[in-house]
Amino acid sequence: MAIKNATTKAPRNRTLFLEDSDIGRLKKRIVTIDSKPKLKDILNKTICGDSIELLDTLPAASVDLLIADPPYNLTKQFKSNTFKSGQMDEYRQWLELWIPKMVRLCKPNASIYICGDWRSSPAIYYELEKHFKIRNRLTWEREKGRGSKSNWKNSHEDIWFATMGDEYTFNVDAVKLKRRVIAPYKENGKPKDWHESDDGKYRLTHPSNMLTDLSVPFWSMPENTEHPTQKPEKLLAKLILASSSQGDVIFDPFLGSGTTCVTAKKLNRNYIGIEKDETFCMLAEKRLELAETDKTIQGYHDGVFWERNTSPSNS
Repeated sequence: MAIKNATTKAPRNRTLFLEDSDIGRLKKRIVTIDSKPKLKDILNKTICGDSIELLDTLPAASVDLLIADPPYNLTKQFKSNTFKSGQMDEYRQWLELWIPKMVRLCKPNASIYICGDWRSSPAIYYELEKHFKIRNRLTWEREKGRGSKSNWKNSHEDIWFATMGDEYTFNVDAVKLKRRVIAPYKENGKPKDWHESDDGKYRLTHPSNMLTDLSVPFWSMPENTEHPTQKPEKLLAKLILASSSQGDVIFDPFLGSGTTCVTAKKLNRNYIGIEKDETFCMLAEKRLELAETDKTIQGYHDGVFWERNTSPSNS
C-alpha cells in the first residue's frame, strides 16, 4: 500500500494523510463482520465491508439518525473501488438495493438524511418516499467547482430529509445561525432581535433549507483528507445537532473518510460507519483518534454556527 508522507507537505498544507507508522495500529481498530453482531460489538466502530451486503446483518431498530452520502450517479474512483454512472432507472435500481433495508434498522422516531446532486436527487426522492416520510430538501452551496463555457457552474448539492413517522427529534435552537446585522434596527432605542458584542452586531436566525455558510474541506483545513467527495464537518454537525440527542446512535453506510462518525464523536453521540475501502477506513480511524482530544468543528463555536468568513476566524 502506497502511503503519502505528510512531512513532504507545504508548510500551510494541513491535509491528513496516512503515515507508514499508522497502518498497523489503525488496522487493529477496524472491524469486519460475517454474522449478525450485537449492537455493542459494532457501536463506535468503523466496519470495513460492502454496506449493501452487510445491512441485513445489523441489529434491528438500533439507529436514531441515518446519514447517507452514497455515490452519486457519476463515474468516480474511490481508491480501490469505482462507481460507474448509468441511466436514471439503473441508478434507481441501485438505490432500491439498500434504501428499503434502512427501515428495519431505524427506530420508530428516527430521522434520515440522504445526499445527492442534481443528477441523482430525483431518483433519491423517488425511492425515499416509498419507505419514509419526506420532510424537506436541503440545498447547500458548494463554493468549489469548475466553470463551464457551455453550462451553468455546478455549485450546489441536495440533502433529502425524511423521518420514519410523525414523531421525531428536531432541535431547532441547536442549529441557529449567527448572522451579521447589515441594517441594525432599533425599537425604543434598543436593538430589535439582535445584539452587539466585541465581535460586532449579530442576530441568531432560524435554520434554513438553503445552506450558504459551508466550506468544502481543502488543503489548509485540518479535517481535509484525500477523499474525492468529502463533506465538511460543519454540515454534518448541523444534521446531527438538529436530528439527534447526546447518546443517540448515528449510522453512515457510506462512511468515506469518516466525517459523520468523527463529527458524531465530537458532539457526544454514538456512531456506526461502514466503508468498503480499507484505506479510507484507516483515515476515518485516524480522524477518530484525533477527535479524542480535539473537539473543534470549523465554523461552530460556543454552541453557535457562524456565517462563513466571520469571527471567530475558523468559520
